[in-house]
Amino acid sequence: MLLEVTLIDVLPGRENDFISAYQLARPVIAGAQGCHGVRLKRSTDVSPRYALLVSWESMEAQEHNFRRTERFAQWRALIAGALAQPPVAEFFTDVPAPDGRPDADHDFFAV
Repeated sequence: MLLEVTLIDVLPGRENDFISAYQLARPVIAGAQGCHGVRLKRSTDVSPRYALLVSWESMEAQEHNFRRTERFAQWRALIAGALAQPPVAEFFTDVPAPDGRPDADHDFFAV
């Protein structure tokens, strides 16, 4: 599983426009084959910044089923008017747990 974390800086005063555009654009990403979930979070430290969290089956799924398709162009066209600058994306994978031991990063009750 791959987690795409995209930081999105929105033009001051355009937060509501961005949220409305995101609601229209979300199904464009969520409908891509290999997408397992999409969430948007608002920063409590930097305003107006958002973090888009997208779970992908693999990097190949993200590239071939979204980034290199018309879906990406649709997504960008819907949100572009509210952007202060181009979004910055980074990809993350899970850290495997040591064999036979609870994984404290994933299990709150692990000792």
